[in-house]
Parts: sequence; C-alpha cells; structure tokens
Amino acid sequence: MTKHRVVITGLGVASPLGIGAAETFEGLVEKRCGIDRIAAFDASRFSSQIAGEVRGAEVKDCVPKGYRKATKVMARDIELAVVAAYHAVKDAGLATKCLVERGEAPAVNVDSTRFGANIGAGLICADLSELAGALATAAEKPDAPFDRGFSLRKWGSEGMTNLTPLWLLKFLPNMLARHVTIVHDCQAPSNTITCGEASSHLAVGEAFRTIERGAADICICGGAESKINPMGLMRQSLLDRLVTDANDRPQTACRPFDAARSGTVISEGGGLLILEELERAKQRGAKIYAEIVGFGASVNARHWLDPQSDGRAMALAIQKAVSDAGIRTADVQMINAFGVGTVAHDASEAAALRTAFGDSSGIPVLATRGALGNNGAGSGAIDLAMTALAMQRGVIPPSLNTDRVDPACGINVVRGDPIDCRAEYAVSLASAMSGGQTAALVLRRYHA
Repeated sequence: MTKHRVVITGLGVASPLGIGAAETFEGLVEKRCGIDRIAAFDASRFSSQIAGEVRGAEVKDCVPKGYRKATKVMARDIELAVVAAYHAVKDAGLATKCLVERGEAPAVNVDSTRFGANIGAGLICADLSELAGALATAAEKPDAPFDRGFSLRKWGSEGMTNLTPLWLLKFLPNMLARHVTIVHDCQAPSNTITCGEASSHLAVGEAFRTIERGAADICICGGAESKINPMGLMRQSLLDRLVTDANDRPQTACRPFDAARSGTVISEGGGLLILEELERAKQRGAKIYAEIVGFGASVNARHWLDPQSDGRAMALAIQKAVSDAGIRTADVQMINAFGVGTVAHDASEAAALRTAFGDSSGIPVLATRGALGNNGAGSGAIDLAMTALAMQRGVIPPSLNTDRVDPACGINVVRGDPIDCRAEYAVSLASAMSGGQTAALVLRRYHA
C-alpha cells in the first residue's frame, strides 16, 4: 500500500491566552499566564478557586447566519470546538461551506467527500441550574424543608417538560464533531474519541492514518473541553489533584516539573488542526507548518487512576511513534511534554522521557500547563499547535513557573527565556490522567 505523506496546514486554537494559535504562542513566549480566579461560577466554597478561562470565544461569529439557532444547543465544549474549527479552516486557506455561506469566500474549494474529522471530547457537564430547576418540579414533597424525595411519575409528567426537547443534544460527546462536520460539510470518515487528556493526540493520530492510507485528502482533528463547572472542579478536588494554596496568586499556581509543584489547575480550551495530503497541499500552494511522520499509542495497564512510577506506557508510546517515523530517538531535538503539574504524574512522565531518550538527554522540553492549566481533551491539540509553531519559527517558549526543575525528574525543561531551536524532529506526548491512555506523535520540519 502506498503511504501518503501528511502535513499540517491549519491551526485553530481557543485557549486562556487568546483566540488563535499565533496569539497563544506569543503569550507563551511573553510568559503571560491565562490562569486566574474563576469567574464562570461562584467557587468560593471550593478548596481550589482558580482556572484557565477562555475569553472572547464567540461561537455565533464562527458559523453561518442560518446556523446560529443551533448554537442554543451547544454546551461550552461544543462552542470551543466550533470556534477552533473556524480558525483552523481560515488559517489553512480552505473555502468550506461555512466560509462561503458567511460571505468570506467566493466558492467551496474542498471536496467534502474527501474531508474527514476526528475530534476528542471530554465528559460534558450538564447545565446544573437548568437541570436543578426541572428536578425541583419532580419533588415528591415540594414543601418539605429537607426530605423532598424524588418522584419518577412527576418527573415524567412535569419535570421533563421543563427541559427543551433538544436538551440532551447539548451534552453528548459526539456533538463536537457533529456540529463541526455539518458547518464545514465534512463527509469523509469521522470519529469522536473520549480518552481524557490523550483524546486530541489519539484523534490526530487517527486522522493521520486516514490520510496516510488514502481514505481522505483533508481531516480536521484535535479536541476541546471545558472543565470549568462545579462538577468538573469537584471531581478533580476529590481526586486530590488541584493546587489549593494559590487562590490568592493564581498565576504562579501550576508548576510543571518544578521541585515545588503541588498540583494542577482546571482549565478549558480547544485546538483543531488541518491535516492534508502533501501533494494536494503543494498543488494549492498551502502554507505548511510541519509534517506528521509517526504515531504511537499505549495504555497504563496497571491502574486506571494512578500513573505508573516508571512511565512504562508513555515510554512505549514514544518508542512506537519514533519507530513509525523511521528515525532514532537520537534524531529528536525537541519534546513537547504534557507536564500537568502533579507530583506523581510529572514524575511518571519524566521517567518515560528518560527511558525513551536516555538519562543524560539534553533535549529541550516544552511544557505549557503553567500558563494554560489542564485543558482536558483540548490539551493535546493546543500543545501540537504550539509544537508546530515552535518548529516553524525556530523558537521554544519557556515553561511558566518552572523555576527549578525537580532533580528527580532529570529533564531539560526550557525555563527563563525562549530559546532558539531549529528542530528537525519533535515528539509530542499526552497521557490521560484517568484511564491511562497515552499517545505520542512525531513531527518533522517541512522542507519545500
């Protein structure tokens, strides 16, 4: 089977540092932080009251006028995906159905039957206020002060009628891909992946394989998620993963691989990439950020919640990706680490990097969570976009708040100021904090 070469021609990002991949990258270079006290809801009773919130993500500005009614059934996660998709398509110079209907392009220049989509999603939280109001009307004893009870009969006759008939469609994980594919008319293979923080890498890896084997010419892929809701915050609090002593100094809270790290910070964000078959991209004169040449995946078979102390699964994913790329680990000149900021997860990832690249490796490591927080299913695609830009521009941004790398980690995290690095090959790694799925991608600098 002939393998087609696959390149990245478009980047769409909605992050706590801004809308657009370039704005997010420049924020990292300038050492800005997108983490602050939570404004989306009252978090004053939570032990951790900080998060990375996305500002300026106006979904109505990213869909055709005739599709704006559909935005009423979009949860926050879906909105982030639709915004990221719009910016990715525009950045790639594609004229999709969406851009034509918005009057931003004269005619469609994409064969929709060869345009696929793979999008990672998280556990979308229901609108708690809306749901609570409906549940209140199904109380067995509505006037009781404490023990109201719940009546299935009243829920069927009254409670459910207080929810819009399309209510559930706001919270299904496949709705991210559903809206993106409808808006941009993507009719080739499509899929939704829900594997926590590894979702984006797995989605991009699947899109890479789809184009590589000739089943599509273009794929929009990545992921999006918002953890900024009471359930998302409570879940991570109960798992004891969050920084709880930095509510008064949120911008210094998340410290990837730092000796003084104490946890992660919830966040939201979306990243969607346009992958394209190389010859098609060249024929239309597309801007090419980088080439994807290797993909590997594995899973932590030891425990669904706790990371492996030796990082064996992550090391295996890296080794598979490097082998798939047909190179040696010695050829890699840049690493994009997940670096979530918890003591155990960072130690596990550092162990994996040492196993894959050697204990004495001086390969520069890019870690973005100090500035962005944990964007869930959107983390990986945002990181991949930053990796592609770093390779294209020859600059690796520093890791915010990593003042002193933990000696036990033993990796070369970029700190202080951006560094020049004309990496020929880069490895990007992601791992789900719950579930243990892990994926790695190898990017190569594109030479015309």
